[in-house]
Amino acid sequence: MTNGERLLGQVRNNFCTASPARWFYTSPMSNTEDRLRWGILGTGFISHTIIDAIATSDGSVVTTIAGRNPDRLADFRRQHHISASTTDFDEVLGDPDVDVVYIGLPNHAHHELAIAASFAGKAVLSEKSLTTTMATAHQLIDAVRRNETFFVEGLMYLAHPLYRTLNLLLADGRLGELRSIRGSYAANIAHLVNPHGGGSIYNLGCYPVSLLHYVVQTMCGEAAFSARRMSGVGNRSMQDGNVVDAAMSVRFDNGVLASVHSTDSYGMEHEFAITGTNGTLRFVTNPWLPVAGANLIEWTPFSGQPETIVVEDSHDAFHHQIKMVERSLTDGLIEVVRPSPRWQDSLEIMSMLTEWERLCLTS
Repeated sequence: MTNGERLLGQVRNNFCTASPARWFYTSPMSNTEDRLRWGILGTGFISHTIIDAIATSDGSVVTTIAGRNPDRLADFRRQHHISASTTDFDEVLGDPDVDVVYIGLPNHAHHELAIAASFAGKAVLSEKSLTTTMATAHQLIDAVRRNETFFVEGLMYLAHPLYRTLNLLLADGRLGELRSIRGSYAANIAHLVNPHGGGSIYNLGCYPVSLLHYVVQTMCGEAAFSARRMSGVGNRSMQDGNVVDAAMSVRFDNGVLASVHSTDSYGMEHEFAITGTNGTLRFVTNPWLPVAGANLIEWTPFSGQPETIVVEDSHDAFHHQIKMVERSLTDGLIEVVRPSPRWQDSLEIMSMLTEWERLCLTS
């Protein structure tokens, strides 16, 4: 058993009875290089993306990376010019030269490492989905609340300026009264992801569900998303039993209807449309992978001419996610501000994901 495994075991055993630690994050500008120092957990493809994004910011630097495979660690160090590496996650959590930990491991592993990082006083950016069960989701958020450490779920797209523009569009009255939302995300990635991560709903469904959450919350109020009835169906993988294709219908108590579909077994397709009594806002470009360059939303009124709204930016969503973390920590925050997900937002998104999975598995 490694030191990291022992630490995680202690967290699991003591979480309910341990005295709350009182960690307060010091501004990243206090270190000698005036940069936020990152420790990366995981050597999957997403860690390459995050490291590349960190390299685009003059406010951050990667100081160490941890993973189980020594050969992959060596490749990462060479490719990204990282000064240190380890096969023991505990070394990163205990490293005084690490300000913030990025968790780029499969969904089911997020909560244990996020809890351990919180008890170690580290700020955390953890990949979506938050976890794969509501019990572990609550354990994670309870830990960061008790320890008063920074945590944000890595729904990176919400940090992009595209979503400041969307917020203005949702607020300017053009839609009228919100009536329906439809979203779909399909990508043939099931053969690439860890089967313990929970399948399509947690790999891809979290994107349209989190955007559904943001739109309903923004247009209808904080309480509207949880007041709902759902139905769902799905197909299960013959290899691992996970849900690979999933469809869901929702009726919110205010009468707004929504339909969401996700699959990680075929295709490469995205759709998200918001319809009100006056017309429809529809994403033309991928809403969950805003790019450096032009991102497009189309407004089609029921009466009048269509309009294309172009949001140009020189950086992609991953860069803006790193800048969001930097700003939050410099400002002394332990939660982000919207549009990125606050702790309660992540719990509400997880509530829908886990209910959707339950409906698919029992249909």
